[in-house]
Amino acid sequence: MEVIKLYNNKLVLIDQTKLPNDMSKIECKTYKQVADAIVNMKVRGAPAIGIAAAYGILLAALEYKDKGLEEFIANLFQAASYLKATRPTAVNLSWAVDRLMELVDQNRNCPVEKIIRMIQDETENIVKENKDTDISIAQHGAKLLKEKENILTHCNAGALATAAYGTAIGVIRYAFEQGKDIKVFVDETRPLLQGARLTAWELVQYGIPATLITDNMAGYFMSKGLVTSIIVGADRIASNGDTANKIGTYSLAVLAKEHSIPFYIAAPFSSFDFSIETGDEIIIEERKSQEVTQVENCIIAPEGISVANPAFDVTPNRLITALITEHGPIYPPFDKNLEKFKLINKNR
Repeated sequence: MEVIKLYNNKLVLIDQTKLPNDMSKIECKTYKQVADAIVNMKVRGAPAIGIAAAYGILLAALEYKDKGLEEFIANLFQAASYLKATRPTAVNLSWAVDRLMELVDQNRNCPVEKIIRMIQDETENIVKENKDTDISIAQHGAKLLKEKENILTHCNAGALATAAYGTAIGVIRYAFEQGKDIKVFVDETRPLLQGARLTAWELVQYGIPATLITDNMAGYFMSKGLVTSIIVGADRIASNGDTANKIGTYSLAVLAKEHSIPFYIAAPFSSFDFSIETGDEIIIEERKSQEVTQVENCIIAPEGISVANPAFDVTPNRLITALITEHGPIYPPFDKNLEKFKLINKNR
């Protein structure tokens, strides 16, 4: 599944707002069109929007290639700020953009053509690393699962969210492909229904047995002993292991603790933000009220009602069984073990 692809200097994306009924694609010719696609959830999922933003920097470089070197560099940094402002919670986006802009800054005296080649090569490196990372997460995560599991997942952390194999769904896929008896409960994930529209669709494609449930059914199935583990993705992980993910994740973690169910976070190194100590420092994106008051074009709430629509919540580290990374699972105490994880990646 090619979620994101550069073709003839245009970024081609699956329009995820149209799934599961329509597999249409959109083309982005400029970085501002990429930013619009990110803001409007046409591409979503922390790793995927990081990749899209990296390609956005490349499109900006191509757009300004005929400018003088100084103006070219200034325009690139302006484009970087524009892209980073699209969605504040998912750290992969700023991680990818900053990685490219650090390269630009270090080579700001090189010819424009050479800088563009560097940006393109580094973007392709990010894409390749992302694919390799997903497989590693899947392999490590699958080892934590028993031969028979009923797994609950929330939102979408599959191929659509990573432009690769998937993180949380990648773990499920790999375990299933290894012959384990895997069944999945899929939370619909209000208000935008990424579970119902995207995760359910992906699992059907893979032939993995799955049952769609509404978000408020999760506790019921846990209380009946029908859920054996929970695996979700992450948009940002603080130095102490506190994790921001799609709104509703925290509720699942509390329920999992009550019912002694393992609660796993599957995420790459690029989702860790070691500049913040705890989840209290994570900025939570507030999205438009229409996402709550209507489903597609159908209005489901009275006019004039006040609406709150935080896109994410933070699950405290005490509720997390393990963080599944490309280098293996990380267990509590997270502040101590994440420091080792940070050093391992720094030395790579």
